[in-house]
Amino acid sequence: MQTQKQMIGFIGLGVMGRPMSLNLIRAGYSLMVYDINKDPVKEVVSAGAMEGNSPRHIGENSDVIITMLPNTPQVKEVITGKNGILEGAKTGSIIVDMSSIAPMAAIKIYEIASAKGVDMLDAPVSGGEPKAIDGTLSIMVGGKQEVLDKVKNILMTMGASAILIGGIGSGNTAKLANQIMVALHLAAMSEAMVFAEKAGVDAEKVFQAIRGGLAGSTVLDAKLPLILERNFKPGGPIKMHTKDLLNVRDTAFEIDAPIPLTTQVLEMMKALKVDGKQGDDHGGIIQYWEKLAQVEVRKK
Repeated sequence: MQTQKQMIGFIGLGVMGRPMSLNLIRAGYSLMVYDINKDPVKEVVSAGAMEGNSPRHIGENSDVIITMLPNTPQVKEVITGKNGILEGAKTGSIIVDMSSIAPMAAIKIYEIASAKGVDMLDAPVSGGEPKAIDGTLSIMVGGKQEVLDKVKNILMTMGASAILIGGIGSGNTAKLANQIMVALHLAAMSEAMVFAEKAGVDAEKVFQAIRGGLAGSTVLDAKLPLILERNFKPGGPIKMHTKDLLNVRDTAFEIDAPIPLTTQVLEMMKALKVDGKQGDDHGGIIQYWEKLAQVEVRKK
């Protein structure tokens, strides 16, 4: 394995960031990491990374800085805030924000970075924790082609694809479109399977019967087997999908886009938060319908 000479900074070692950073180390990249939670930092450092003591420190010592953070406020603070990346970043360095944030926010952060001579891509991902672990994430990129070309090999260490959608912000627009579709798939699957269960039909047999037809989907194949086992361990938790749909709502308001179905599913996810289910995998949205119907979809 050939060691890469570029120094990569990585900020945000949560459910997704930790395995993504480990894949970079396995590929031979030099890595400096930072997170406010020190447990994953210790793990990644033990795998071969160096520890940074602040976002600014990461910026001072890195050619490419990757951020993988919960939402827009954290990304703004880490990049543009006091002791943030831009206080230390060198002219010509590249920030790749792989968080899922509001597209308009990505544009504003890009403008601030550009004024300081720092390039930026917004590059959110799809695939959840399993694909973060095996390095097969789908990466949706907004920004300049020439900037993507400089970091494409790095991104392909973490993903199976890295597609340039358009200008800055378009990566997050694509991610939000993805999250709309996943949310509506989950809702349709949940409604259909609770319907079948309420009718006294074995939901697992319904799944096997329809999965090869037009109603079949990656969502159905990935999530229904877990639901049948009552396994709601989060790969993509409801609280994070709710956050994405709130960003959809805010963006839709800014651009006058109609989102009636998404709004309904958002309210269902908010109801599950009230029931204490926000930490469950987003496939756990089925519990909304199960509570109304007084049934459980499970393996017989």
